[in-house]
Amino acid sequence: MHDDVGPGSSQPNAPFAADADADSANIPLLFAAHEHDHHQAVDAMMMPLPPQVFADLPVNPIPSSVVQGSIFPGAGEGGATGSTSRSGNRRRRQTRSSSQSNDAPGESSGGQAHAPDRARASRRVWVRKRSTEWWDHLDGPSCPDAEFRLAFRMSRATFGTLCDALRGAVAKEDTALRTAIPVRQRVAVCLWRLATAEPLREVSRRFGLGISTCHSIVLQVYHALATVLRPKTITWPEPDSAATVATRFEAAYGLPGIIGAVYTTRVPVVVPKANVAAYYDRGLTERSQKASYSVAVQVVADADGAFTDVWIEPGSLSDAAVLGRWALSGLLGATGRSSG
Repeated sequence: MHDDVGPGSSQPNAPFAADADADSANIPLLFAAHEHDHHQAVDAMMMPLPPQVFADLPVNPIPSSVVQGSIFPGAGEGGATGSTSRSGNRRRRQTRSSSQSNDAPGESSGGQAHAPDRARASRRVWVRKRSTEWWDHLDGPSCPDAEFRLAFRMSRATFGTLCDALRGAVAKEDTALRTAIPVRQRVAVCLWRLATAEPLREVSRRFGLGISTCHSIVLQVYHALATVLRPKTITWPEPDSAATVATRFEAAYGLPGIIGAVYTTRVPVVVPKANVAAYYDRGLTERSQKASYSVAVQVVADADGAFTDVWIEPGSLSDAAVLGRWALSGLLGATGRSSG
C-alpha cells in the first residue's frame, strides 16, 4: 500500500491532498504586503465546518478585533505583516532584558523602586549613621576647659597625656570597610562610663557609636589601664622617697611619720554568677531595703591624694577584715608604720 498523496495520485486520499495544495496556495496571502487587506486573507483561509457533523454548533467567524490586536498588527506597526513574529518579539525581549538589568533588588514589579532599597543595594557595607555632635563639641577647641573637666573629671591636658600613654594599647588601624575610632574618643567613652556609670545605651547615643561597640571599647581601655598604667602610676613609695612623703604629710596635716592614708569604700555590683554570698552587702541592703551586692575597695593615698596602693575584696567583708587581708598589712605591722 502506497501513501503517496501527491497531485497525480489515484489513492483515496487524493481529494484531501488537493485541498491541502489549495490551502498552501493561500498561505502567501497571510504574509503579503500592505496592499492586501488582512481580513480578506483570513476569510480566504476560513473554511466552514461541515453542517452534517456539527449541525447543532453555530459557526462564528473570528472577530476582526482579535485578528488585528493579537495576531496581525496594523500597517504602521513594523512594516510588513509578517514582521510582528520576529521583530516584535525581538524588541520585547530586548526591552524586558534591559528593564531587568536596570531594576534594583528593591524595585517592585511595576518598575517603581523604593529609594532606601536602591541605596542599600548600591552600598557594599551598611553602617548606621549616628550623630557625634556632643563629643565633637567637647573635643573641639571651642569647648571651655571647665566644661571638659566637669564631664571627664580631669583637665584637657591630663586627658591628652592619658591618651598618649594608652595609644599603643588601644589604637586600631583603618580597614578597607571603615575608618577606625580615634584613640581620644575611645578613652573618652571609658572615662565617661567610669565617671557617671551611665547605661551603655546613653553612652552610645552621646558618642555616636553602637552599644556593643561602646561595651567593647570600655573593656579594652579597662585592660589597658590595668596592664599599662597601673604598674607605672600606682606604686608604693620606696624607702628613699618614704621620708619625703612623711615630711609632706606632717607639713600639710601636722601628723609625723605618715606615708599614706587608708580608706575603704563599697562599689555596688550586679548579682554575680558565682559565690553570691561572698558579695552580699548587709549594710547596703539595710539602707536600700533590697538585696544588694558590692565589692570592697581599699585605697592608700599620699599627701597629694595620689593612690599608692589599691586592694579589692568581696563586699561581705568588713573594713577591718579587708585591712587584715591586705597584702602589705603584715609588712607595715612589723615595722610599726600601719595607719588607719
